Amino acid sequence: MLPTKLPAVKRKQKLLDYLRSNYDLYLFLVPGLLALVIFKYIPILGISVAFKDFTLREGIIGSPWANPWFLHFQTLFALPQFIRVVTNTLIINLYMLVFQWPIPIILAIAISEIGSMGYKRVAQTVTYMPHFLSWVVVGAIFIDILSTQNGLVNIVLGWFGVEPVLFLARPPLFRPILVISQAWKESGWASIIYLAALQSIDPQLYDAARIDGATKMQQVWRITLPGLLSTMVFVVLLRIARALDYNVQQIIMLYNPLVYERGDVISSYIYRVGLQQLKFSLTTALGVFKGLIGLLMVVFSNYLARRFAGRGLF
Repeated sequence: MLPTKLPAVKRKQKLLDYLRSNYDLYLFLVPGLLALVIFKYIPILGISVAFKDFTLREGIIGSPWANPWFLHFQTLFALPQFIRVVTNTLIINLYMLVFQWPIPIILAIAISEIGSMGYKRVAQTVTYMPHFLSWVVVGAIFIDILSTQNGLVNIVLGWFGVEPVLFLARPPLFRPILVISQAWKESGWASIIYLAALQSIDPQLYDAARIDGATKMQQVWRITLPGLLSTMVFVVLLRIARALDYNVQQIIMLYNPLVYERGDVISSYIYRVGLQQLKFSLTTALGVFKGLIGLLMVVFSNYLARRFAGRGLF
């Protein structure tokens, strides 16, 4: 750690010496920082589109300001689809938090309990693999499995005398399909962070618990889960912060007009209306609204985490 009470010249020289001796480590940060600036910070300048009557011909700078400046927000809040897409986004993310969030924790604990290193590596590889498939591939797999013609699920239902079901055309079934497909694709990858957190738990705690006669479930409940608490809080905070965001690729691959009532979310609405109908100002206003609500939600969830769990992001 650099001393804080040295004269300014010496502190500057110390800093330069430190950077020279560790320059190779800082070089690793450059690609990530460039990606962050190019794809996250520079696009922030496009927020002005929400307050302009944007046209492609005149561009962001040349397009005139809307009169009044909040006109597109007024139009957005008056749309009947606005409440629907916001509600759908919140409900689907709540489904993901309640039903899909525990799966990586259970999977990480199960993998860590495998005694054979070979079996453990096989289990990790098999569960991680779906993450590297694009949603085009995963969507095609689920469309094929749920198909009314030779779809595996409908074949099994047919054995019990059930008529073929149009799963992807029935609004009540669409949200569970989203949760199941997301869990299948991402649970293995999401378990990595919990597997890493498990390594930080002192093995002597388990030894002492076994000596005291604790069962496996008692060890998990009294040692493993408390050891994962900070990681679980962190993941929940991130999920709450993205409560108005959702993976548009998954939605676009699986939804259709028959399930817009239950499956149309903010991201898919922005894609359909903003890019296909060229209503850039309106959908940018929706994006600004989503970002502001996300900021408020992460601050509020961090307050709740510090209040009830004793720890948070900041």
